[in-house]
Amino acid sequence: MNYIFDGTYNGFLSCVFEYFEYKDKDVQLQAEGVDATQTDMFNLSKTIITDFTKAKRVQIGLQKHLGKSVAMDFFRVFLSEDPKAWTAAFNIIGQIFSGKTNILQNYGDVQVLYFAQTLKKVSRERHRMKAFIRFSKSSDGMFFAVVEPDFNVLPLITTFFKNRYTDQKWLIYDVKRKYGLLYDKQTVMEVRLTPQEKQALTSDAVITLDEKDEHFQRLWKSYYHSTNIEARRNMKLHLQYVPKRYWKYLVEKQV
Repeated sequence: MNYIFDGTYNGFLSCVFEYFEYKDKDVQLQAEGVDATQTDMFNLSKTIITDFTKAKRVQIGLQKHLGKSVAMDFFRVFLSEDPKAWTAAFNIIGQIFSGKTNILQNYGDVQVLYFAQTLKKVSRERHRMKAFIRFSKSSDGMFFAVVEPDFNVLPLITTFFKNRYTDQKWLIYDVKRKYGLLYDKQTVMEVRLTPQEKQALTSDAVITLDEKDEHFQRLWKSYYHSTNIEARRNMKLHLQYVPKRYWKYLVEKQV
């Protein structure tokens, strides 16, 4: 049975509820809009309507079995956007609710191992976003940063940046997933920009940087290059900690 859902975490949890309610066999998950050839075309399909009440019941059940911290790991893995990881998480939850509460320690289980590996990748990407995000200040006082993480980790870094820059307005925009987080000094909200606003984030002709910001960017580049000891340069190690795909968003890497 193919479960077609809206691609949200609440939709995913609604699929879990549906599975236990109707006892469907061999469930495969498919987000709306995904090419159906990625799933078994010979299986029957069922569209799962996201039900927040049912989703909350599943999440509370996970917390009772595993504790809040471990239960949140399923949300973190879901943010990988990896259908294989979604299937692993779905089947693991099924086993947990069937009484196998220690299943997450069984790394001999292929799906548990894949779940753990995916969780590690997402956690590493979250850590890198905390380290690599560089804000620029526009002439209207807004601090903005453009990112393109491998996984959908913006929900995992919200609290970090809210606490760190609590007295500033800022926007972190994910160009890959076409949405961002906007903080107005009080709350963080999800935003989706118009094509014109997206252009403004990536075009020097549209954005006018604050004069002081340009000055500090030059100072930062100068400091970065002055502390670089050419004789001790280890590019292999450097790329291990700062992969090249992040360079286009790092001020110090811009010529």
